[in-house]
Amino acid sequence: MSLPARAVADLVGGRLEGESVPLARVAALDRAGPDALSFLASPRYLAQFRASGAGAVLLTEALAAEPGGPATRIVVADPMAALGVAVEALYPPAPPVPGVDPTARIGAGAMLGDGVQVGPGAVIGRGVRLGARCVVGAHAVLEDGVVAGDDVEVGPLVVCHAGARLGHRVRLKTGAVIGGEGFGFRSGADGHRRTRHVGGCVLEDDVEVGAHTCVDRGSVDDTVIGAGSKLDNLVHVGHNVRLGRHCLVMAQVGIAGSTRLGDGVIVGGQAGIGGHLALGGRARIGAQAGVTASVPPGADVSGYPARPHREQLRREAALSRLARIAGQLEDLAKERTSRG
Repeated sequence: MSLPARAVADLVGGRLEGESVPLARVAALDRAGPDALSFLASPRYLAQFRASGAGAVLLTEALAAEPGGPATRIVVADPMAALGVAVEALYPPAPPVPGVDPTARIGAGAMLGDGVQVGPGAVIGRGVRLGARCVVGAHAVLEDGVVAGDDVEVGPLVVCHAGARLGHRVRLKTGAVIGGEGFGFRSGADGHRRTRHVGGCVLEDDVEVGAHTCVDRGSVDDTVIGAGSKLDNLVHVGHNVRLGRHCLVMAQVGIAGSTRLGDGVIVGGQAGIGGHLALGGRARIGAQAGVTASVPPGADVSGYPARPHREQLRREAALSRLARIAGQLEDLAKERTSRG
């Protein structure tokens, strides 16, 4: 799709300077051609801006008068936010093609809403209910009794286990596993015996689950992902976990069973969160943190074991100083030894 720069400026609420050139794509400054919209978010990229061949650039008022660079400029308060709006206009998603592929399997009693698309090799179990305009990708499996609201997108190779419940506009990316049995065993002299998990798995409205992320069903209670929460790729959410609304959980995070996250919690990549803990609303967990105790609302924690972020920074600085002191002591010891 192509749009004139003036239309893009109107769309993002910006001011157009220069000609209204046609724009058909977005690209980084150093890769942009005359048909591309790019952006300048920081002065550190001024050299790339001045050498760029972009058709137009989104930038702030503070950078609008910079010499050199593309002559067509769209002045906005937040170039990154404006770029997101422009991307939606320049790359409209392909509309789904309603219908059921002849290789798909539809179980008895399944109910498919208006405009549903079911891809090749997909399996829809007995009693499944899909709302309007749902898309089920190739070789996805929705086991018996799965319920999904309107405009749900189930990517290729996704598995939703029996009884999983998905709200409206839920998006499951390739290979996600929803509602599988959790990691529960009773250990004894004869080894480890599995404890059956018979709880539910609920994804509320506007939840997104990344590729190859696993959200386990509850043991007796439900596992719940709150409305608007987003899980990145390769995340594991254990049984009985409850996420509040609008949480963000980055790649390779593990959340152990029965832990509660309040609204707006952000968890950095590769963090590990122990079981039966409570993370208060809007807490922020640093990347690779190991959370072994509950976290109060609004707190920032990092490190292992996780502690208040400023305290962790002081601790790292102290360790760095200690390492230098240890090196100096070793040098002194060597000097005394050499003197005999």
